Amino acid sequence: MNGVININKPKDWTSQDVCAKLRGRLHIKRIGHTGTLDPMATGVLPVCIGKATRIIEYYDADIKTYIATMKLGLTTDTLDITGGVLDTADYSSVTEDVVREAFKAYTGRISQIPPKYSALKINGKRAYELAREGKDFEIKAREITIYRNEIRRLDLGAGEIEFEVDCSKGTYIRTICDDIGRSLGCGAAMTSLCRTASGYFKLEDAIDVEELCNMSDEDIYIHIVPMDETLQNLGRAVLNDNRVTAFINGNPSRSDGFNIETDTHIKNTYMVYNNNRFLGIGKTENDELKPEKVISDC
Repeated sequence: MNGVININKPKDWTSQDVCAKLRGRLHIKRIGHTGTLDPMATGVLPVCIGKATRIIEYYDADIKTYIATMKLGLTTDTLDITGGVLDTADYSSVTEDVVREAFKAYTGRISQIPPKYSALKINGKRAYELAREGKDFEIKAREITIYRNEIRRLDLGAGEIEFEVDCSKGTYIRTICDDIGRSLGCGAAMTSLCRTASGYFKLEDAIDVEELCNMSDEDIYIHIVPMDETLQNLGRAVLNDNRVTAFINGNPSRSDGFNIETDTHIKNTYMVYNNNRFLGIGKTENDELKPEKVISDC
């Protein structure tokens, strides 16, 4: 079993809970997910199995899509409804035009400060652990990209806004809710979150983890997607027949030993093939193709 399964993560499960469940069912130790979802979140969680765990880093460039709901007039320590209430405020003066302008402004390259209740590591310890201990610490802002940020439903009477966002890796939707709430002057907290897409993987193709674990091995195989099929940001390089063994053994090939068939969106990094057989990941440098991750061993 080497490939990726598109799981629809259930609410109140951690991403590691999903991996542990699959590890027990498939009897495979090498299992890992491509991007953490908070326990309250649902939706697309690609899980890499076997040799596919070696390519998790190449999903970092994938664009993620989320549908979220936020509640105006509420501020919590976790930036969502699972946390302790820090403040409540009146939002009756907030207008539709002001809300739409706030969402329109929250696009492009954004400097975002991740929540203190997050899995980020601070000096070797998870931020949420430090927060629960009452420790004083600082999380530095980091650059993320919001490609699209659209309101799907706006109910100012109830103080609820549902929106859809396309964003880069490392974006915290909770922080978007908090930032926009602050810009509106009333605060806001996230009340629901669903990841509907992550690069190649779409919610309509995802499978429930419990349903998958109750399948026969033969039916589970049907849901395992070949890893190279899912790497949308990598180009394709084809090795000459006489360079296959060299690649598998970790040796580079000069420019006359390979051909670049499609461009890459990750600098100088390509999926490497020979006769449509996926061999691994390579990088071009000084007119050479150097093995970076060798997947095929024969």
